[in-house]
Amino acid sequence: MTLGVALNPLDPANQIDASVRLAKEAAAAGLRSAWFGQTFGADSPLLAAIVGREVPELQVGTSAVPVFGRHPLTVSSQAQTAQAATHGRYHLGLALGTKLLTEGGFGIPFTRPVARLREFLTALRQLTDTGSADFHGELLTATTPIPARVPGAEAGVPLLVAAMGPQALRASGELADGILPYLAGPRALADHIVPAVTAAAEAAGRPAPRIVALVHGLVTDDVDAVRATVTERLAFYEQIPSYARVIELSGGRRAADVAVIGDEKAVAEEVRRYRDAGATEVIFSGTETAGDADRRRTWQLLGELAG
Repeated sequence: MTLGVALNPLDPANQIDASVRLAKEAAAAGLRSAWFGQTFGADSPLLAAIVGREVPELQVGTSAVPVFGRHPLTVSSQAQTAQAATHGRYHLGLALGTKLLTEGGFGIPFTRPVARLREFLTALRQLTDTGSADFHGELLTATTPIPARVPGAEAGVPLLVAAMGPQALRASGELADGILPYLAGPRALADHIVPAVTAAAEAAGRPAPRIVALVHGLVTDDVDAVRATVTERLAFYEQIPSYARVIELSGGRRAADVAVIGDEKAVAEEVRRYRDAGATEVIFSGTETAGDADRRRTWQLLGELAG
């Protein structure tokens, strides 16, 4: 099972420089991958390309680029460029996004998200696999009057989706290479998420999907204080129906209830529970929450487990 971390430097003078520095530290700790979120700030595929080129020991990925407000042609260009820059170590994560950020940020209606995801994945797969597309859907059109291949990215780009709901899992199993569930505990993975996406992949004649579980976690001795901070920081997700549902399926009431916080023994046991629940990869996020000492302690444990 691959272990990695999401990099989120706090208050850096330069986010790119700080991300490269942290990635080098992660690689030295024995971690296998570094992942980057996408909001309205840094361009995550470009950031992943830079970091992956600077730190060749790591796989790099984005988790995750929303499909609303973007087009398969431009996302394909970004992903293929990152893949060529990293010589095959880039993984593209996509997301449905949220109504709040889609309508509030882009000013476009958040309608038929799963239908858009299906069309986006279909067109994007054509582009990343062949460098061309001739797709005409209800919501999207993607054609290539001139070639769209990026030399160096001929092997294609792994496509992952931050899917957790039944319809999104079905679409991901049929059309993507795996999923990136976040705040989904071992119970939700084992009982609901992994069986659904695996069945969809099998029905479509596709290989078993990758299950890249994003876990908000930290090794610390100050469990109560850290959990209080995490409770406040993750409260936003409790307002989003898909996250609220998966938190409940995981046996939690608050988002922080599915965070992994404790000493080395406790965190290692939780990582094993994710593996036993079907996760093929575990990515820890939020490791910066309590400062550098606990972050390094967390990374050291994850590196040991990865080894």
